[in-house]
Amino acid sequence: MGELILIRHGETEWSRSGQHTSYTDLPLTATGERQARALVPLLADRNIGLTLVSPSIRARRTAELAGLHAPRVTPELREWDYGGYEGITTQAIRRTRPFWNLWTDGVDPGSDEHPGESPADVGQRA
Repeated sequence: MGELILIRHGETEWSRSGQHTSYTDLPLTATGERQARALVPLLADRNIGLTLVSPSIRARRTAELAGLHAPRVTPELREWDYGGYEGITTQAIRRTRPFWNLWTDGVDPGSDEHPGESPADVGQRA
């Protein structure tokens, strides 16, 4: 029986600051690159048969620096579309919606191109 290994991308400027990031394609910070390289010895003895990554630069770069070869870019693995909350912190959202919870309340609609996704939308896509 195989095992499933999930790896989150390394740090970006927005993940450091707590800003919601989905379609904004940010690169890794120097810390994020170090985090990705730190995975190399942890994965070295694993027989990894398939690597799937989201299309984002941060995810593809994390896979590359972690030594994961020939990752398959999989659009269904893209980040949650935060719609109108793209680039905004949870703290800022809670100034107008004090009890806001992403998992139960979802996001405010964004543009036609990035309308946002509900928790059910993300679950179905995943």
